[in-house]
Amino acid sequence: MMTRQFSICIIIFAAISCGRNEITIEEHEGYSLAVQSKGPAIGYSSAPTILEDGFLFRDLDRNGVLTPYEDWRLPSIERAKDLASRLSIEQICGLMIYSSAQRINESELSEKQKCFLGEDHVRHVLVSDIAEPGLGARWANNVQSFCEAEPFGIPANNSTDPRNYTNGKTNTSTYNHEPDGEFDPDGSSNISRWPRELGIGATFDMDVVLKHGEVVSAEYRALGITTALSPQIDIASDPRWRRFYGSFSEDPYLNRDIAREYCDAFQTTPGSKTGWGQASVNCMVKHWPGGGSGEGGRDAHFGIGKYAVYPGGNFALGLIPFTEGAFKLRGKTKMASAVMPYYTISYGQDPGGENVGNGFSRYIIQDLLRGKYGYDGVVCTDWGIVKDYSVAWQHKGTPWGMETSSPAERRLKAFEAGIDQLGGVYDNGPSIEAYKMWEAKYGSENARERFEQSARRLLVNIFNVGLFENPYVDPAEAERIVGCKEFVAAGYQAQLKSVTMIKNHNGALPLNGRLKVWEPLRHVPAGLTHWMKPTEEYDEYPFSHELLSKYFDVAEFPEEADFALVSIKTPYGHWGYIQPGKGEKEGHYNPISLQWGPYTADYAREVSLAGGDPSESSPNRSYKGRTEYSSNEPDMYMVQEARRAMRDKPVILVIHVDRPFVPAEVEPYADAIILSFGVSNNALLDVISGKFSPVGKLPCQLPADMRTVEEQFEDTPHDMRCYTDSDGNAYDFAFGLRY
Repeated sequence: MMTRQFSICIIIFAAISCGRNEITIEEHEGYSLAVQSKGPAIGYSSAPTILEDGFLFRDLDRNGVLTPYEDWRLPSIERAKDLASRLSIEQICGLMIYSSAQRINESELSEKQKCFLGEDHVRHVLVSDIAEPGLGARWANNVQSFCEAEPFGIPANNSTDPRNYTNGKTNTSTYNHEPDGEFDPDGSSNISRWPRELGIGATFDMDVVLKHGEVVSAEYRALGITTALSPQIDIASDPRWRRFYGSFSEDPYLNRDIAREYCDAFQTTPGSKTGWGQASVNCMVKHWPGGGSGEGGRDAHFGIGKYAVYPGGNFALGLIPFTEGAFKLRGKTKMASAVMPYYTISYGQDPGGENVGNGFSRYIIQDLLRGKYGYDGVVCTDWGIVKDYSVAWQHKGTPWGMETSSPAERRLKAFEAGIDQLGGVYDNGPSIEAYKMWEAKYGSENARERFEQSARRLLVNIFNVGLFENPYVDPAEAERIVGCKEFVAAGYQAQLKSVTMIKNHNGALPLNGRLKVWEPLRHVPAGLTHWMKPTEEYDEYPFSHELLSKYFDVAEFPEEADFALVSIKTPYGHWGYIQPGKGEKEGHYNPISLQWGPYTADYAREVSLAGGDPSESSPNRSYKGRTEYSSNEPDMYMVQEARRAMRDKPVILVIHVDRPFVPAEVEPYADAIILSFGVSNNALLDVISGKFSPVGKLPCQLPADMRTVEEQFEDTPHDMRCYTDSDGNAYDFAFGLRY
């Protein structure tokens, strides 16, 4: 539906000290918008407005006078202090919880959403899938209209995890190959598509980071999203970490520079005196103090990976992207407005000897983050740390170090650590119970001040992005902006710049002209997802023949082709643990392999550095001598078979990379190797066919073998022996070839 706006609406002329303030009232879909020539636009649906000193304000508490928190002329911190002092503990506790992900398939609010917004006073909502931009904008407006009608009219601060990535899907954006070369997004591009974080790191280009921030934040605001649960700036210091793909690199200084540009671009409203305004998006940087050093590469979404270890003594390296990057912005907003600690227990780092998850650790949050580094923004836990625990190999609750405590005790522990907000919960009851426990422990006055302190921080971030003036968005504008040609073209250029060529024997690439290509059928065996859920086997052509035919002629058999195009993924398997069989109480730890063929961990530790879990009988998590079989072992055989089938004709290998891998099993069989860090097949084919010369560089080392992987330190980047290929090139950090 298009915006309805009177050609001459209600126009108010008000005398003010600096001249006349012209106020034009526009009627939009479901809300009214008062545009002021000398002040911010005021959006409202049910709340009355107040005209004072020639300016217009929303009367959100409906008392007929301008309450300080309603006065947009005051600094955000003053408004936040005023409002926090007026809220009940129930309302403050509602601010201090963050909903689980909401899938937006219709514009009307669900009963569950009305319940947590109304009864539990939740004002921070995580949004996942959005069916289409206009619908997403209408849903966001309905959320804001609901909140406006509630006491004090506190707007919702909607957020999202990164949502602008292709994840390697085919045809997310494409050239139409018309003579003018015009960029033409296809139907799946309902938002701009960029490489994954690791791909952005592979560009080594801060202009790409800046453009990404400017484009994506504009799309977020058009959808009614005002907080980004990003960037993930952990240094990926262990190559086996399953969230390696979500970091920018293993290098603390590259991540530092990217964090600074990213947060500046997202948070800054051009022309604003403070940097903040109605074009700003809060950044919640993650994961303090760094989550990439889980022992054995295991991940802390599961109890099997709860311990981060520091055998190299490099805990401080993980802080650099935060303390020297996200907390020291060049722009006027000065620092990322929120921080998320990781699930991990930073094992052995607390001088007092306590080993609890970072969200429960007073040392990690209060002493380091707040005290030593002076951070006074919002600290929000990762999702689910106060939920009940199950067993070490299942992803349910993640209350590491507090497994046997009650939900209220966990919340109290987090609040004592200095946490402002709990991620991934709806219910307010246990937080109110934790408040009463705080009262009993520290006194009523102390309890009220502590909880108001968190409320102030949370409210500042809502004030800063202008939601108290206008929380509404125009659905027609969302449809026009989100996924527009300009934005999709910018994302596609970043995809192209991230593509990294690490081998080009005898100048095999580029492949110009209408050559014949053969693509072998890829078999994907049954395996496990990121969340350890079983998957079924299937067969696929990674590059569709329809897409390939836009670049080359497609051959049915290898002997008919001029070259082979083989597409595989980096090795994946059991993620460090074999689950118990039927009738067994426990499974066992297993190596995480970065090679496709079977791997036996002969060089692993005899005794783990950390361990212990209520569901386990032994604290020793060693996997020495055990063998891992990668689920996608057939990828290796496919490359080798393609070499035999093509004989002396080129084999072009594309590897979709989510973390480092051992190249030895596939490199000798390929004439050229192209790495994709989450880009569309179109971008890969534009590089292969010579339409774009590759400029990407490795954001990580590629190991010579699994022995060097086992012997490197989880907390230390750049400490592996790198693989050297048949052309004599070492696959080290920042390596990349050009045509």
